Amino acid sequence: MKRFLFRHACAFTLLLSAGLYAAPTKLKQTDVRSMFEEMLNYHVEYKEFSPLLAKRSIKLFLDQFDPYKIYLLSSEVQPYLDMSDDQLSKMVDKFYADDLSVYVAINKIVQKSIQRAQNLRSEVAAELISSKEEISQVQAETYTSYAKTTVDLKARVKKQMLNILAAEKKMTKAAVWSPDKKQKLFALWEKRFARSETTYMAGGNKGASADHYLVMHVLKCQSKSLDAHTSFFSPEEAFEMRASLEKQFEGVGIVLREGIDGIMITNLVKGGPAERSGKIAVGDLLVEIDGKAIDAATYDEVLGSLKGDKGSKVVLGVKHADQNAKTSVAKVELVREKIVMQDERLQYSSEPYGEGIIGKIVLPSFYESGGNSSCEKDMREAIKNLKKQGDLLGVVVDMRDNSGGFLNQAVKLAGLFISSGVIVISKYSKGELQYLRDVDGRIYFDGPLVILTSKASASAAEIVTQALQDYGTAVIVGDTRTYGKGTIQYQTVTDQQASNFFKVTVGRYYTVSGKSTQIEGVKADIVVPTEYAPYNIGERYLAYPLKNDQVPPAYVDPLTDVDQKNKVWFQKNYLPNLQKKLSLWTQLMPQLQSNSSYRLSHNKNFAYFLKSIKFEGAEHTVDTSDSKIPENFGNEDLQLAEAVNIVKDMIVLKEEALSNADRK
Repeated sequence: MKRFLFRHACAFTLLLSAGLYAAPTKLKQTDVRSMFEEMLNYHVEYKEFSPLLAKRSIKLFLDQFDPYKIYLLSSEVQPYLDMSDDQLSKMVDKFYADDLSVYVAINKIVQKSIQRAQNLRSEVAAELISSKEEISQVQAETYTSYAKTTVDLKARVKKQMLNILAAEKKMTKAAVWSPDKKQKLFALWEKRFARSETTYMAGGNKGASADHYLVMHVLKCQSKSLDAHTSFFSPEEAFEMRASLEKQFEGVGIVLREGIDGIMITNLVKGGPAERSGKIAVGDLLVEIDGKAIDAATYDEVLGSLKGDKGSKVVLGVKHADQNAKTSVAKVELVREKIVMQDERLQYSSEPYGEGIIGKIVLPSFYESGGNSSCEKDMREAIKNLKKQGDLLGVVVDMRDNSGGFLNQAVKLAGLFISSGVIVISKYSKGELQYLRDVDGRIYFDGPLVILTSKASASAAEIVTQALQDYGTAVIVGDTRTYGKGTIQYQTVTDQQASNFFKVTVGRYYTVSGKSTQIEGVKADIVVPTEYAPYNIGERYLAYPLKNDQVPPAYVDPLTDVDQKNKVWFQKNYLPNLQKKLSLWTQLMPQLQSNSSYRLSHNKNFAYFLKSIKFEGAEHTVDTSDSKIPENFGNEDLQLAEAVNIVKDMIVLKEEALSNADRK
């Protein structure tokens, strides 16, 4: 998990082109009330700015600036965290008068803390550069309270910088860290710190840019005060989010990382212009753009220079990884284009079993792009192609890392595994219910089906998982529960005409049983712990999540949201084909659970896995107390392998159940 966070902080994908959206306008302090009231108008629960939201927003303003508590002192923040009811009420009045003075005052404290942090980092860097001690990673701490003294702050900063050195050393596989290399690395990280610090240093000062950044931070903290999933985005964040949702973007298809030797190409998007050229490789240094050297440019300026309209050309100057410093720069002309991220779309494979095959389908998200591609279309195609390979006896759908996506795609995909019926029930702010249905009456696969999940499976992934569990058409395997996000968001991120970007929680969703996955998640039928098992991951650990509740089940669709004109068609063509709730897997569950538990308790590799993640949630009979965990114990995907074994059990037990029924 820590490796993922570090990698996420250091690597940036060039996904965007100018012209994807209307040019964003500079935000003004007077924009805050109108923009936040727009979000309030949509929100499922809160309809006005209140002392409660004001109190939350102050805490969030501080948390979003200093989440690791390495900048601010307790004495600086407590007067704002402990504001009285009267002070908070006055803050609400100021909000409606377009007065942001409380946030401006907090931002001034933030600015002083940044200057202090820069001085502390400079002091620590000097000490570490001159030190001859071997650099090793120190135990990272999660601070729950702010430091009381500057001495405490310096100790926290030193731990942070030691871990930066250790992580960078491991990433670059450097044998030793010379003083010169340390100096370069700390200079690089000062640039990285400056990217976020600069926006706060500008905020509250005179000028349009200063107002823009202050308002951006205020809107971010106010939106988050409503619930865990309401957010305000910068244009850059919105662009990345849109590319992630649609699995496509316009650009040249390179992934960059700023390192001590310059800006390195760390990955090439499969099928993109850069990869197809054959003239750029991972490890190359980017040194020029359109004939201009970039050594003096900031990282953001480099990204800006690479943006451009679809069809436009850009000439990259690169130094290949195997070249020495004196070798001339290679010029590569590329044309920006729309790129589909194939590696982040559905993937499938199979393995033989008996007289047929078992399909293994990895579904990373619920994506959709203008009718050209979608996960539902990809799933239909995967099932069709698997059936061509042989008798498709069973299927595993792997959604362990699926954090959601488009709601309509979840409905369509779940509909592939039932005849017809309600998939999602949505409830909005006035209590009105809307039913999202599969109506085509066709099942694309009705054999043994396992959905493999984890604590990271969320939102649309939970809709599909819970719905298929409700209908009894699938067995859920994985961590004890999924993430627990049961809310619906309206967003402007995919609106190409939008000038400002946000998402806001407009409702809650429930599946056909009337259950909500909010907070509780989807409970696994058979627990097979994943790498996420030991971590506190989920909605319950976020700030200000909405509560869990239920609505009446809809196995018999009430059609209350269907107008009279269309109701006749539904009664004639839809209701007769409603999916019945199946009980076979429920009846066979004790045997399936027993078989899986036996296999796992006798699987030494799985015992090593549990030991490696320090998981203590289950008893296992394999003794590894005297054994050193072998490095190759996890070469096999242990969870997927067990999911396949469960499918095999389902195939056998179903045949036995049908055979017994025939004899009766």
